[in-house]
Amino acid sequence: MANIFEGKLIASGLKFGVVVSRFNEFMTNRLLEGAMDVIIRHGGNSDDVDVVWVPGGMEIPVAAKKIASSNKYDAIICLAVVIRGGTPHFEHVCNSLTRGIGTISLETGVPVIYGVITADSIDQAIERAGTKAGNKGADAASTAIEMANLMKQI
Repeated sequence: MANIFEGKLIASGLKFGVVVSRFNEFMTNRLLEGAMDVIIRHGGNSDDVDVVWVPGGMEIPVAAKKIASSNKYDAIICLAVVIRGGTPHFEHVCNSLTRGIGTISLETGVPVIYGVITADSIDQAIERAGTKAGNKGADAASTAIEMANLMKQI
């Protein structure tokens, strides 16, 4: 029989870094609340979560890399809300943010989780920040817990 490795949704004993964009803060606060709720409900302790606020989405990768490189965290959760406007700025921010988060995970070996809402409108973003389409922050925290446990196994 094959050896199977699978992360568990048990947050006790795990340490998390959360990097949150202050831009669109009324929604990123909801993402942070969702992430914290999931960590606590799965046995984590709020004292084992460090929250780092950055000005916007473009600043998330550098802060996430700094804390991932510290070797103090089992996983990093990145939370932001980027809403399409009338210029190409949306694509530049989303592409840089996505590429940066993925690169940090690969470079450090620490799971760096993408809890970023990319939406065409404020209404779409609000729906994904805790209303009828769930909470992207809660989803990211679940992924972080599972990946942190998986990394300890393999």
